[in-house]
Amino acid sequence: MADAAHDPPSPPDVHIHGLPSGIEESSVFRSLFLAYPDSLLLVDQSGRIMQANPSAAALMGYTVSELLGLNVDVLVPDSIRPRHASYREAYGRAPRPRPMGTQMELVAKRKDGSEVMVEIALSPLQDHGLPFVVAAIRDIGAYPRVKRALQRARYSEHLAQLGRLAVDTRDLEVVLLHVPEIITTALQVEVAMVWLLDGNRLEFKVASGVGLLAGEEIGARIDNRPDTPSGFVFAQARPVVVPDYRLEHRFAVPRAYLEAGLISALDVPLSDRGRVIGMLSARSKEPRRFGDEEMRFLESLSSLLTTSLQRVQTEEALNHAQRLESVGQLTGGIAHDFNNLLTVIQGNLQVLEELPALAPNALVQQLLSAAKRASRRGAELTGKLLAFSRRQRLQPSAVDTSGLLHSLADMLRRTLDQRIRIEIDTARDCPPVMADPGQLESALLNIAINARDAMPEGGTLRFRTEACGALPPALHNASNNDATTHFVAISITDSGTGMSDDVKERAFEPFFTTKEVGRGTGLGLSTVYGFINQSRGAVAIDSTVGQGTTVTLYLPQQAQPQPPTRAEERADETIPLGLRVMLVEDDAEVRKVIEIFLVTLGCEVVTAATAEQALTALDARTGPFDLLLSDIALGAGMRGTRLAAEAQKRFPQLSVLLMSGFSSELLEADREVPPSWELLPKPCTRSELAQAMAKLLAARH
Repeated sequence: MADAAHDPPSPPDVHIHGLPSGIEESSVFRSLFLAYPDSLLLVDQSGRIMQANPSAAALMGYTVSELLGLNVDVLVPDSIRPRHASYREAYGRAPRPRPMGTQMELVAKRKDGSEVMVEIALSPLQDHGLPFVVAAIRDIGAYPRVKRALQRARYSEHLAQLGRLAVDTRDLEVVLLHVPEIITTALQVEVAMVWLLDGNRLEFKVASGVGLLAGEEIGARIDNRPDTPSGFVFAQARPVVVPDYRLEHRFAVPRAYLEAGLISALDVPLSDRGRVIGMLSARSKEPRRFGDEEMRFLESLSSLLTTSLQRVQTEEALNHAQRLESVGQLTGGIAHDFNNLLTVIQGNLQVLEELPALAPNALVQQLLSAAKRASRRGAELTGKLLAFSRRQRLQPSAVDTSGLLHSLADMLRRTLDQRIRIEIDTARDCPPVMADPGQLESALLNIAINARDAMPEGGTLRFRTEACGALPPALHNASNNDATTHFVAISITDSGTGMSDDVKERAFEPFFTTKEVGRGTGLGLSTVYGFINQSRGAVAIDSTVGQGTTVTLYLPQQAQPQPPTRAEERADETIPLGLRVMLVEDDAEVRKVIEIFLVTLGCEVVTAATAEQALTALDARTGPFDLLLSDIALGAGMRGTRLAAEAQKRFPQLSVLLMSGFSSELLEADREVPPSWELLPKPCTRSELAQAMAKLLAARH
């Protein structure tokens, strides 16, 4: 306490009546000044502190003696000190009482430089003959309502911090690493973690954390069981508060929690479109540490993190789709050119094979057969490229998945490693799917072969089907976003080596393979991807290294069961001798091969390299043509579809057969041209050409 020279004189006109004998009024006033719970400062007209009580010293971080003689401006933050000095001078010219609560946003500066929110009441003593002002200062940060407001403001700032980070960075790992730091700082707790549910939904993985215990390091996995803390939250699908681990009976509390002194906890699920995908966890050494405010904060943090996860997944899916589309366009163009080359190769091989001079030569025939087999493999390769690029022409029909899988399993049991056990689990009354039967069987076979290669020591290959109302949200895309469509899920699971995340991400890319050279083209899963997407379905991969892989195909259900139709009678492959054919093909070598095919079929052939030449030849001929056989793409001039339309306008009885090595052209033509026209993919054999011509002519007659 300061010496008597600084003590304020007692007000001369204030008296306390009825004091016990021997007690002076000055002693009472001194005791009141010292014991008053609010901070009291006696300040003169120049702003110098003349007296301070212990509460003021404690609030400001000084001793009483250190406060005496200081100018009151020292207790004002630097940023507002000039404004405060101006206000104090104006107040000195017209002092007046000012009660508490008239100005809430006042801040005082402590000795250590920290700041505290205060309310200040001013009581001038000039009316009592004293040139002083009494300032009563109250720390409003201790008020419950103010505490809550400050707490909410702090939580809001931390949420804004995560929001800014999520916007500024595209790296999800950075966001995940910062979330536990934000939780521990905002809630002032010892442990915070982000758990993510694995794709199989059987385990939680520690994605990031602060204050982690042994066994819960980053990357550690915990079983998703209801008797575990994380599994209990998953089962509840809502926030879970643990007031005291020592009294918890809803799940088994790990001994490590209690040994580390952890008492209370708050867990909030991460939910993506109503589906739990992870959890935020906060743990404290204080009992009953978490209330409604903390729960709301963690729920808001969960919502922000989930939004960030969704954005990253959406961007990755978009980038992946764009990469695949670019590769698809490239492979489609390559396949078109390659098909023309194969048409020339296969056609000339067939012509050579049938030459009488070469027929007796066994070696030549052997070489020709080998070359033909190689050309067929080339055609199959371009077919896979077109399947990936979704540029093949499909012929979907109702497919009984149960019958298909049992038939496929019988074949696989004969051809796969005998150490591989094949299981079929088809749901009862599973509806048929709408898909191209041959392509679906090929897709399943590709997946089965990949599964075989992933199980070199044998294992289990399991096929399963079940109806599902809609696709999982992550698999929606532009081709399958019809909300009215129902699907059938066909899953193929192996117990093999599994895939790492990097391999899984690239699994659908064409030519990507982890197999050794010569054991795979890298087109198996890319073919599946293209076929399923073109069938308005979706495909998903779930894989864990060392545990196996599940590939799930989602195909549309048959909208309405159709009565079985009688198989169409086989078209007569006999081509009438002397059939007059106009052949239009811009590639000279392809044109020559097709011309040879037609001549050997007994046709009269006129050839043209462009549509314009063909129209001129059609008009110039004295007798009508029976058939127009034209490639769709004819260089820079008129396309084959337009040529056919113009030719039929002039000659209505003319039959039209269009061909192309680019299946997207056939797809487009299939949608646009009259049903009476036929479409033929290249490369084609003479027999395939004859069948298409016979079918067309039979329909005309």
